[in-house]
Amino acid sequence: MSENWREVAFEHAPVGLVVTESRVIRACNPAFSRMFGYEVAELVDRSFAFLYPSHEEFVRIRDVGVEPLKRHNRYSDERIMARKDGSLFWCRVRGHTLTPDDDPLKKAVWSFADLSDSRGVLQLSTRERQIVMHLGEGRTSKEIARMLEISPRTVEAYRARLMKKCSAANVAELLSHLSSMPH
Repeated sequence: MSENWREVAFEHAPVGLVVTESRVIRACNPAFSRMFGYEVAELVDRSFAFLYPSHEEFVRIRDVGVEPLKRHNRYSDERIMARKDGSLFWCRVRGHTLTPDDDPLKKAVWSFADLSDSRGVLQLSTRERQIVMHLGEGRTSKEIARMLEISPRTVEAYRARLMKKCSAANVAELLSHLSSMPH
């Protein structure tokens, strides 16, 4: 009997794989369910919203990948997510749309890699996590302000607080500290 190699690859991939329709999980592999602490059946047909640290954070971050998906048919970032037990962890998220000419989130495939072994979670507010995510993508304060619909001065104030909290002299040091890499 020949094996279905696509199914084998999906079921045994070393990273979490998810197929979504309009932000609703339609299929996921065991690596994804283990990463979040759920059984596969607990995740299927549920919105991604419950995997975020808060609903507010989901609302604020949910559309950040739409434009890159429309333009390049792919999206990638690193973000903090929540496990079933409430613990927070960093993960790398990569996405590919199957409907680039339509709504890019209508059908998409995503991979999730748990970064817990290399990146601890510092207690940050939702807004601080958003600022850090955008700084990590190399965005300027003006770009971040535009995306989050706040003033550039507010972004600068958050950045200054984050740098003080982490005893960082610059953004590179801040990101290094938050990613648990050597300074």
